[in-house]
Amino acid sequence: MTTGLAIDLLLAASLLWSAWRALATPDILRAVIFFIVFGLLLTLAWARLSAPDIALAEAAIGAGLTGAFLLDAIGILRGGRKP
Repeated sequence: MTTGLAIDLLLAASLLWSAWRALATPDILRAVIFFIVFGLLLTLAWARLSAPDIALAEAAIGAGLTGAFLLDAIGILRGGRKP
């Protein structure tokens, strides 16, 4: 087994695990954190597939912007501040 294949298998397993945890956890804050982790792992997967433009878009929009919006929404729903 080559090092590249081992990294790819570990990355695929991590993607499946984080996606499952994001969907299965009952706590909304943990679900959002796992969603952000999934987005960052997906960024690494796109980079491994030699698609830097998609990797940058995933990091900026998928993990960064969407994660920040979801965390802000949780803060509003928990009564942290008014919109």
